[in-house]
Amino acid sequence: MDRYRLFLDWIDEQEKEMQLLLRRWSEINSGSENVKGIALMIQALKKAFSTLDASMQDHNLENWKKIDSNGNAIEVPLGKALSIRKRPSAPIQVFLGAHLDTVFPVNSPFQHCQLIDKNTLNGPGVADIKGGIMVMLKALEAFERSPFAENLGWEILFNPDEEIGSPGSAPLLRKYGKKHHIGLVFEPSLPNGALINQRKGSAIYTVVSKGKAAHVGREFKQGESAIVHLAKLIQSLDQLNSSDVILNIGNIEGGGPVNIVPDLAICRFNVRVDKPETMDDIDNEIKQLINTINKNSAGDLTLHGGFTRPPKTFDKHTEALFEAIRTCGKDLGLELKWQSSGGVCDGNILASVGLPTIDTLGVRGGAIHTSDEYVLLDSLCERARLVALFLMKLASKEITLDKEIPHESITC
Repeated sequence: MDRYRLFLDWIDEQEKEMQLLLRRWSEINSGSENVKGIALMIQALKKAFSTLDASMQDHNLENWKKIDSNGNAIEVPLGKALSIRKRPSAPIQVFLGAHLDTVFPVNSPFQHCQLIDKNTLNGPGVADIKGGIMVMLKALEAFERSPFAENLGWEILFNPDEEIGSPGSAPLLRKYGKKHHIGLVFEPSLPNGALINQRKGSAIYTVVSKGKAAHVGREFKQGESAIVHLAKLIQSLDQLNSSDVILNIGNIEGGGPVNIVPDLAICRFNVRVDKPETMDDIDNEIKQLINTINKNSAGDLTLHGGFTRPPKTFDKHTEALFEAIRTCGKDLGLELKWQSSGGVCDGNILASVGLPTIDTLGVRGGAIHTSDEYVLLDSLCERARLVALFLMKLASKEITLDKEIPHESITC
């Protein structure tokens, strides 16, 4: 540990700067559909990460395709992604990821930070994920100050659309996942400090139900209720819930004046599964239910969407990576544990192309996606020290991995 201590102690000296910069980042609204806000966040990160003397590149993404409240397919512009790369020819290549966006739109009342107590900061995105970006920055700055840096190359991707399923950046994530040895993603840890080892897969579906409008009093029987047909489907969808499948009906739209038979209704729902093989099974069951209703009635139901993130399994390579991180934690007096989660993130996408990935290396905090979101400020230095130590041990070959075949096991 002695040869790493100087660089780890440097991180502790950055505590005040880290807190101040996190506040500034938090108060840049970067909701997923706020393209201008995403651009401001990129500008702020380019300035902050310029200390690393690495190459930077903007990436234009394809528009986000979604179904609007009229049942029409529309395209929504997305902000740009930003990649930062250093030493692409080094023998060890590490991917680091975090998203630029938050769940808070530009018109959200939750726009500012406040200190709850001396160790708790409340604010939009302070835990998910701007605190994690700060951890990444200071870990890399400490690593680059060390004599071990020349042995390891790294590449960062900041994407603007993680909170909506990464519809535009998923191809980039898969591309980067295939050309690195390991992945480090800076989503917040669980409130107790535990890391997440495996995750469910997630699908987002929209069903558009079309009927025939009619006057309720004069021509009720000539109408076809889009709501009634959709309700039949919803009842059947709910029956798909099991020990292996979570199906949540999250949003229903449709209808209007009660004296008109409704000709349009829309349902949006989320599916979570544990096993990759379950994805096709549940997708086929949903399609069969819709086909049955369309065949046996005058229903006109159309399905859109599907799985955007496969399940993230805890294979032997990922377990080896966790053990290496846990060993670093012990060196720093941290007792790191892990547990599974039903939540999803870009770690699912990276793991789907074979990249061993830890995706909860960000801050300790909680109440994410709500106006009570908070970060525990002492975790900024704590997690930055953890990541910096891991990178230095990896670069100094105290932690080793197979350099010939990407994604091979890591050993301590």
